Amino acid sequence: MKHRAFALAIAAALAAVVVSQGAAAQGLRPSGAAPAGGGFARPAPGPSVSVPAANAPVSTAPRQADFIVAVVNSEPVTNNEVRSRLARAEAQLAQQGGTMPPRDLLAREVLERIILERAQLQLARESGIKVDDFAVTQAEELVAKQNSMSVDELYRRLGRDGMSRERFREELRNQLLQQKLREREVESRVKVTDQDIDQFLRDQEKGTDVAAMEINLGHVLVLVPENASQAVVAERQAKAQRAADKARSGEDFANVAREFSDAPEGQRAGGLLGLRPADRYPELFVTSTLGQPVGSIVGPVRSPAGFHVLKVVERVSAGMPTTVVQNNARHILLRTGPQLSETAAAAARLADYRRRVLAGQADFAALAREHSQDGSAKEGGNLGWASPGRYVPEFEQALNALKPGEISEPLASRFGVHLIQLMERREAKLTQREQREMVRSTVREKKLDEAYATWAQEVRGRAYVEYRDPPQ
Repeated sequence: MKHRAFALAIAAALAAVVVSQGAAAQGLRPSGAAPAGGGFARPAPGPSVSVPAANAPVSTAPRQADFIVAVVNSEPVTNNEVRSRLARAEAQLAQQGGTMPPRDLLAREVLERIILERAQLQLARESGIKVDDFAVTQAEELVAKQNSMSVDELYRRLGRDGMSRERFREELRNQLLQQKLREREVESRVKVTDQDIDQFLRDQEKGTDVAAMEINLGHVLVLVPENASQAVVAERQAKAQRAADKARSGEDFANVAREFSDAPEGQRAGGLLGLRPADRYPELFVTSTLGQPVGSIVGPVRSPAGFHVLKVVERVSAGMPTTVVQNNARHILLRTGPQLSETAAAAARLADYRRRVLAGQADFAALAREHSQDGSAKEGGNLGWASPGRYVPEFEQALNALKPGEISEPLASRFGVHLIQLMERREAKLTQREQREMVRSTVREKKLDEAYATWAQEVRGRAYVEYRDPPQ
């Protein structure tokens, strides 16, 4: 377990600049990522670079003679490469405050990480994948922003640690190449079905604390008078059974409640008791419906008051949000082709559109209708209200940084180059369908982790790796 934890910490410590896997729909997909096990952890979305602190000491250690520690498909990995990455990993682990593993173990983990990255880079280049300068500059600016500094300050800090601008930009380019490869190779392996979502929810229910659960039940009560005779009890039970049978046959539960229920909510609210914490329901209701899927009819069940027929209308498990902050945005998309110059040209056009809108010389919606190459163009670029996780990470990150009315700088994504305007932001209650979509995102991320680990293992297995002298 310690070895696995070290591997995951190293993966976070390395300067990974990647974007989470994409989807077929333009600009849309769940974001976020959890690491997979072992040395094949899927990189987290977004730039994650350990920048030296302002007061970090400047390294004065003499640089030793370099030598080859491994060969990956005839391409060497040098000792100085491992030492440089090792120093950054140690700095990141120190910042996290965790226990530092033995240096030789850490060095081996870093070497394996470099071997895996080298094999993926070789495959990306063989596949003709390219990353343009605009995307590298965008990643560079994002790293600086995440570290609350300018790009110039970023390079001053990195320079003190012995990393030049050219070398850093090349690392960014390489990591973006790997990301493009992962999008192409891993994304197609992952499908999430409704059965997957149902199974996830069932698994959640099994391990969920009832006190942390919210339920909305439909309720039919058939009263049984105190000291009622057996004949009356049987007659009331039969009535409750007829109500349950009608509900199970597909008849609208509200109509069943109005016909059969003696409870006040039967006539007033169609039998709905409303979404509330489980501990605010009678224990009989909770235990009777626990583990039953949404839509199930339960009963009749007996209480001192009479016979109850229950419908599981909605269930919110612990950890599943009931409200989220949603964004209403619009965008202009210019798609780009394989020529690297196309991205820069598209970004320049969008920068001009932005200048014209801010100067009051043009209308954003009119420009979107005329120029956007997205299906939203006819709606003036309007994307509608969106919950977290709907857009690809690079798009969502830029959107979340905006205030209502603001327009982003041109943003490159796997779909082209965007100009984004945030129109409104609100807090909204999630519908049951939206909650299922959030579960879909969670299940998808888990499957992506598994698919990435399998794919990375395959790439590593196909590579010819020759170990030389161990890193020092």
